[in-house]
Amino acid sequence: MAARTIWKGAISFGLVHIPVGLHTATTESGVDFDWLDKRSMDPVGYKRINKRTGKEIDKDNIVKGVAYEDGKYVIVSPEEIAEAYPRTTQTIEIQQFVDAGGVSFVYLERPYYVAPINKGHKVYALLRDTLVKTGKIGIAKVVIQTKQHLAALIPSGDALVLNLMRWGDEVKSVEGLDLPKAGAKNMTPSASEMKMAKMLVDDMSGEWDPEQYKDEFKAAVMELVEQKARAGETETVIEPQEASPAYADNVIDLTELLQRSLKGGKGGSKAAKSDEGDDKKAAKAPAKKTAAKSAKSASKSASKSASKATGKTASKSSDKTTGKTTSKTRKAA
Repeated sequence: MAARTIWKGAISFGLVHIPVGLHTATTESGVDFDWLDKRSMDPVGYKRINKRTGKEIDKDNIVKGVAYEDGKYVIVSPEEIAEAYPRTTQTIEIQQFVDAGGVSFVYLERPYYVAPINKGHKVYALLRDTLVKTGKIGIAKVVIQTKQHLAALIPSGDALVLNLMRWGDEVKSVEGLDLPKAGAKNMTPSASEMKMAKMLVDDMSGEWDPEQYKDEFKAAVMELVEQKARAGETETVIEPQEASPAYADNVIDLTELLQRSLKGGKGGSKAAKSDEGDDKKAAKAPAKKTAAKSAKSASKSASKSASKATGKTASKSSDKTTGKTTSKTRKAA
């Protein structure tokens, strides 16, 4: 099964453009714990809580603020946030080539496989092989899903890997840590210590095989889960049914709206208003139908109640009448 392409664009350096697509290179594999109410085994969800009052608040009353001093915030509107989004260029723009060993691992964050498309294979191979022979990696900027990233373009076997990086101000300095200074005389090991240390490293050395390293915690938890399931130690959790919104069939693509807004011009604005208008119409129509159904249902319920009440009254009257008649007949006899 072919890997899904999550982004399409081009690698650009100098006058060279290589059409490529990005593919996810990792997957989450931790234990997925769900929260449950131990008294009823009902699922527990997340709520928007006012931290001062402790009360739940509606999402319409939430705004986004950025703290600039202790206890003081600047409120930023959705329109201002949309205007600040970086413009999508669909380009992995290489800013510089640096020595592969010159970039610390602490800057690397999330890898993606880069694959050539549209007959860009030969130029792709040229860039990959050149990086391997020179021992360099490319430092680039790329916009993915309205967010700008710093990234490293790294050759790995037959592939080029685009590893998203942390920005310089996101990595803390080692200042303040009690670290031994490199080359300090009082920290220099003796010849015998260095020899034994090298022997130990050599003895523990081998080829890198990621398959031999497993998540032991996940394996232990899942084994426990299987044992308890086989022993019948399970609980039934009933997920509450959520009513589908009236406009569920008319989904608005937020990313598309943001992109159209960023392009500017009257067309994007009109289109957005048109979408909003369609949305409201779509919401109103089902709402009317729902109201009509509710009224009809209420009418039926009232009718049934009236019928039952009438039936009971008639039955009681009939019983009383029959009783009186029987009593009179007995007296007469």
